[in-house]
Amino acid sequence: MNISSIVVQTVPKYLEQVLEDLKNCEACDYHLHDDKGRIIVTIEGNGVKEELEKLRVIEAIPHVISADMQMAYSEDELDEHMEILENSDMVPKVLNDENIDPDKIIYRGDLKRKDLEGFAQEFDKVD
Repeated sequence: MNISSIVVQTVPKYLEQVLEDLKNCEACDYHLHDDKGRIIVTIEGNGVKEELEKLRVIEAIPHVISADMQMAYSEDELDEHMEILENSDMVPKVLNDENIDPDKIIYRGDLKRKDLEGFAQEFDKVD
């Protein structure tokens, strides 16, 4: 199961009409909006293909300027990453090595966009 948030943009002149169309649309669930014409909805699908089909339905609503996917959650992907994390050491080996030069520790930034298996392998290396 995938769940994604979509930011829908319209002009304030058509906001009420677009809101009504989105709320009556079976492709998404409405959550909130502002007076500038920005609307937040979510879509669910059994895969990316189904999500994209629902996104196309939203984009086709009259007076929708844009509909962009902002955040995505994939149950299968999360399960895979959780299994990797659950089977790894809580404290990476490099952090327990008193002889390692701190300049040799590589910061990888945001783990959400990284290959966690590759990250864990690199992080567990002790020279």
